[in-house]
Amino acid sequence: MSDNGGMASPRVTVVEDDDELRELLVRGLRAAGLDANALAAGGDLLRRLDQQQPDLLVLDIGLPDADGRDVCLSLRARGHRFPVIFLTARDALADVVSGFDAGGDDYLAKPFAMDELVVRIRALLRRTVSERGVSASGEITLDPASHRVHAGEHECDLTPTEFRLLAALVARPGDAVRREVLIATGWPHGSMVHDNSLDAFIARLRRKLRALPGAPLIRTVHGVGYRVEDA
Repeated sequence: MSDNGGMASPRVTVVEDDDELRELLVRGLRAAGLDANALAAGGDLLRRLDQQQPDLLVLDIGLPDADGRDVCLSLRARGHRFPVIFLTARDALADVVSGFDAGGDDYLAKPFAMDELVVRIRALLRRTVSERGVSASGEITLDPASHRVHAGEHECDLTPTEFRLLAALVARPGDAVRREVLIATGWPHGSMVHDNSLDAFIARLRRKLRALPGAPLIRTVHGVGYRVEDA
């Protein structure tokens, strides 16, 4: 880690699969006084978090092993609260909205100016205090690459929508998550969602979680939405 007058520089991790851009980002961020490192895939990030967490994450959406938005959802479900800036070529309104719905804090479209990225990083670091920890529903982990949920030695497959709904619930253990928040997370912006679609997916999630020892329970909060509780 670099040092500046005895003060540790903020750690910034970049997850970007383009080799040239990844190197440019690291050089530019280090030149700006940040302790930058880079990875090429979402799975690499999730494995590294056991050893060291960043103060901020710059995350590409189009990763080779997973959608960056699913990676972000998985991070939030694990209890990681460091800010996330999505860096992507996708700049349509639906993509921007889905990035924020997935737990992102900012969104910068390619091509971009390095100075703007640095300014956004510093603004987020000033506003946000990283909260390190593990989700209260720590018996399960979510894998964004395979869309599987693991509970000890047990696991089951989820559809992408089921994965996103469960991640949104687990990210807020004990809190009632409103129906409109879950719908915005589970379905892309602009999708046609029937009134009972959310309930049908929650019912499927409940059946799958019942087969996993130690998995949390999904409770209905009438008139509001749903929440997860430890079994």
